[in-house]
Amino acid sequence: MTVKRGQIISKEEFMAGGHYGKEQYEGLLVSGDVEHGYLQLGVQLDEDRVLVVDSASEDNVRERIQNWAPQIQKIQKEYGSNMDLQNYS
Repeated sequence: MTVKRGQIISKEEFMAGGHYGKEQYEGLLVSGDVEHGYLQLGVQLDEDRVLVVDSASEDNVRERIQNWAPQIQKIQKEYGSNMDLQNYS
């Protein structure tokens, strides 16, 4: 998976590129990029769209997640997200 920060891709594409995918916080997805040896962080905009916001190594992924977590709702609002975080599935 070769994606760049700021790129909007399908959730399927975001999760398919890695060996695992995990949701750290409601709306923040993390997917391992096997090809390049790092983790991709993305904000889920709706059921099928993910905004790639960052990449991290195993060593600094927790720090990056903590930096992005408070910004999730703001980013979703900026991109016209249809996510209903109170009924998130």
